[in-house]
Amino acid sequence: MTAPLLLWFRRDLRLDDLPMLAAALASRQPLIPVFLLDPETEALGAAPKWRLGLGIEAFAARLAQAGSRLILRRGEALTALQALIAETGASGVLWSRLYDPAAKTRDAGVKAALKAQGLRAESFAGHLMHEPWTVQTGQGGFYRVYTPYWRAVRGLPVAAPDPAPSRLPAPEAWPASDSLADWHLGAAMNRGAAIVSRHARVGEAAARDRLGDFLSGPVSRYAEARDLPAEPGTSRLSENLAYGEIGIRRIWHAAYSVFDRGDPGAETFLKELVWREFSYHLLHHTPHIASANWKPEWDSFPWQGEGPRLTAWQRGMTGEPFVDAAMRELYVTGTMHNRGRMIVASYLTKHLMTHWKHGLDWFADCLIDWDPAANAMGWQWAAGSGPDAAPYFRIFNPATQVEKFDPRSLYRRRFIAELSRTPPPEALSFFEAAPRAWALDPARPYPRPIVDLAEGRARALAAYAARGGAGDAGESA
Repeated sequence: MTAPLLLWFRRDLRLDDLPMLAAALASRQPLIPVFLLDPETEALGAAPKWRLGLGIEAFAARLAQAGSRLILRRGEALTALQALIAETGASGVLWSRLYDPAAKTRDAGVKAALKAQGLRAESFAGHLMHEPWTVQTGQGGFYRVYTPYWRAVRGLPVAAPDPAPSRLPAPEAWPASDSLADWHLGAAMNRGAAIVSRHARVGEAAARDRLGDFLSGPVSRYAEARDLPAEPGTSRLSENLAYGEIGIRRIWHAAYSVFDRGDPGAETFLKELVWREFSYHLLHHTPHIASANWKPEWDSFPWQGEGPRLTAWQRGMTGEPFVDAAMRELYVTGTMHNRGRMIVASYLTKHLMTHWKHGLDWFADCLIDWDPAANAMGWQWAAGSGPDAAPYFRIFNPATQVEKFDPRSLYRRRFIAELSRTPPPEALSFFEAAPRAWALDPARPYPRPIVDLAEGRARALAAYAARGGAGDAGESA
């Protein structure tokens, strides 16, 4: 038989709609799928690392159905790949591109080293519809504002997704593999894993079902219902997209067919898919967005650091029901409704004047749908330090927002036990998932607000004015 190819899987745990796999099959070589627990992957937060373990397990089962296996190895990527090449006689390694700074540095080093050895080392699209460097302004630069970016890409062709193969060609002999259980990917979740696992939907089949369920009904009301946290108005595909359990091209074409039929909510959904693309566009062109103020003039802004208020925010104990419901939803389900994400981020960075990086890090530890580009983009947009065409700084009022988007208190009561005489199971689950060291008790009275909303807003606006360029007095939505 000919020499095999190594397929290095990362955030692309699927067989459907995968350009890397299509190219590998075209070679007619035996294929050895590989997943590496390298330092970059080890650095994941508690919830995404735990969820990754579930995804790996499901993908290994999917490969077995196709007559293949997933080989697991732990260690620095280049070293692990070179060891596998030596063991198997593989002629090269293929992988799907990632765009965060750590992954780009790692992948560039791997590619250069393998090519220097005379091996095939090739990366492919697959995580995005449009590679970040292929979308340019009329002047040849990159886009800094979403709306012009949307106008630029909405008419661009998106390649049709490749169907999943029924079988993968196997090598004559398989190399040894680590045991997934020995990696202990869920160790940091502690007792929270049992709670969050009730809400996770893992693997290719679950992702396709989610897409079908959404496009068969909820998408029609998506433009309005996506802002109502008590309603099942969103696709919830962010969890599966984060690990590549469904391809973005598959989602785009399926949603576009609904749009072509005249469904009013489909265009709004397509815009959200492009917002994800835009966040990666910026991450590629301005990688500092992941760890530093996108606008450097914000480096001197007097945000606060750690303290009791940050702790209260993290634990869903601020005394603001919309904020607390969203933060508890995060701990119970591993995700958070998008409207809630905007509210908790605005509250932390504006009313509490706490640095957005504390929120970014907390989400990176707690979200099972954590995405490096979306997380950075969302936090910097909310804080005001990121890309935003608006000439003012948004300050969302959690009290008015909750009355507007949760008028019947369904969302608040679903997740805040102290607001009900007979709390629902999910509200009580928060106290089961929270660390015992927090010493939380649903029988205690709901906390009083830790900050007066009007005072917090005024303090934020004064800080904006002091640094100059505050523009409009701000939005208190």
